[in-house]
Amino acid sequence: MPEREGRPEGPRLRAAVGDGRALDALAVRAWCGLALEALGRAREEIDAINVYPVADGDTGTNLYLTVESAAGAVEAVFAAHSAVSSGVSGGVSGAYSASSEEAAGAAERPTLADAVRAMAHGALIGARGNSGTILAQLLRGMAQVLAAASETAHADGQGLRLALRQAADSARQAVAHPVEGTVLTVASAAADAASGAEGDCGSVARAAYEGARAALAATPGQLGALKRAGVVDAGGRGLVAVLAALVETFTGEAPSAAGAVPVLMGHARVDDAPVEPLGDVGECADPAPALEEGGPAFEVIYLLEAEDAAVDRLRERLDSLGDSLVVVGGDGLWNVHVHVDDAGAAVEAGVEAGRPYRIRITHFGAGDAHMAGAAGRPVRERVQRAVVAVVPGEGLAGLYTEAGATTVLARPEEPPASGELVEAIRRAHAREVVLLPNDAELRHTAAAAAEQVRADGVRVALIPTRSAVQGIAALAVHEPERRFDEDVVSMTSAAGATRYAELAVAEREFWTSAGICQAGDILGLIEGDVAVIGSDITATAETVLDRMLSAGGEMVTLVLGDEAPDTIAAHLEARVRESYLAVDTVVYRGGRQGALLLIGVE
Repeated sequence: MPEREGRPEGPRLRAAVGDGRALDALAVRAWCGLALEALGRAREEIDAINVYPVADGDTGTNLYLTVESAAGAVEAVFAAHSAVSSGVSGGVSGAYSASSEEAAGAAERPTLADAVRAMAHGALIGARGNSGTILAQLLRGMAQVLAAASETAHADGQGLRLALRQAADSARQAVAHPVEGTVLTVASAAADAASGAEGDCGSVARAAYEGARAALAATPGQLGALKRAGVVDAGGRGLVAVLAALVETFTGEAPSAAGAVPVLMGHARVDDAPVEPLGDVGECADPAPALEEGGPAFEVIYLLEAEDAAVDRLRERLDSLGDSLVVVGGDGLWNVHVHVDDAGAAVEAGVEAGRPYRIRITHFGAGDAHMAGAAGRPVRERVQRAVVAVVPGEGLAGLYTEAGATTVLARPEEPPASGELVEAIRRAHAREVVLLPNDAELRHTAAAAAEQVRADGVRVALIPTRSAVQGIAALAVHEPERRFDEDVVSMTSAAGATRYAELAVAEREFWTSAGICQAGDILGLIEGDVAVIGSDITATAETVLDRMLSAGGEMVTLVLGDEAPDTIAAHLEARVRESYLAVDTVVYRGGRQGALLLIGVE
């Protein structure tokens, strides 16, 4: 896996993070990166031993995606602090000194509170599956302790002990019906072991890791499903990998054989810790065991904006609908996970509680890639070709879906990670995939996702669309019956022939290519550059549209955000009709898409 830019790696880690005695923002950053690498290495093996609560073979993938989101959020905080520091210090001159460099470096770094809050928020919004949701709450519990003393630049061993305790307790409270022999048991054992450890953060982390490792080895004796399959708990195995990364963060060395995977049959083991023989497990030792008969048919996950009291009522409602209920988060934002037979009722319960979004419904019997061969079901045949697109709002997601695309929702300030794109491509289940990132900033992320799935034998063409309106143009000419290369060329040509613009609100005063803007000004960006600065949304949109149509055009596409005026579409349509002959206009509702208005001219 490629290194994260600016993040300490390998032998340099100890020097960059410290001497193992304290946890600061740099240590949080390093831990997230190392945990992501560890889960990346172990992902397939963890998927293979996933038998509880549902044998859907995705625990390793879900944990990886959750940590990838957490790591991305931490990197964003570091990048933001670096940008602010560069902006305020760019004009300073004078003699170089070691102390001035040290002070500048400290100014560029976020505080420990900033880093752990970002880590917890990133995990919360990116959590996947049962184990990923629980891991998000574990990280949130740690953040609650570590961010409590906002003036503190770092936490010592005692602080880490308290954080691990809060993590285990809050995760257990988030699960409606805790079951022993799962990741909850492993987390509690880690916290218990850490509470008895003396010394710095390195010593505490190692004690927590050893406690978790021993507890994981004992999970087959606590849960019948694990014993029958001859495996340890998959979620617990992932947590052990995360704690091993924490040890490496402070010591610079990974625990011995930390990447070892439990044996699937006969003996379950973790690293060097054997478990008693499990007896004759027979056919139940299949790494992808049959789904438990009589269990709920759907997994429902969504983010929810709601008040605490409404969430308490939601928990009661969802608990009566299904099982594996986990609700994590707080401060108005929650991640809800439940297994149910009536997916619609689970979503409706969320609507009653607040505003659910990023709704994901998975049918356990759908025969996806992870379930191939389970319970003797035939493997679902791949379709020949699919389009996967990143879209900035719920309205556009519906439009793209109606056109046959598999969508990945990118909310404002929450760009999808490469793992989410990989997951979407695999969900499309096609031999050939056309990938539309619809954002210039996602170019490298999309390229990394394409490269990863090509290794699975999927033929992927990445069309470098820079706006959702370019994606609409490409999708409009998509013909799956054509040869793949011809289809890609046609879609690329349509996207490239579409000029794009957007309207946004300036958040602060800064220099632009069109002059100085003030906070609250309306910015008209054409092809990514600020071309117009105005005070009225409709007037600014008209000016931008006139500039775009001055070079000609046949079709205008308008995508309205939630905060765009109700009259703007009619005004712009009239403007085009009166001033530009033979130019058609089409209007879509984009929902919460970040931009006030997206404009495309073909």
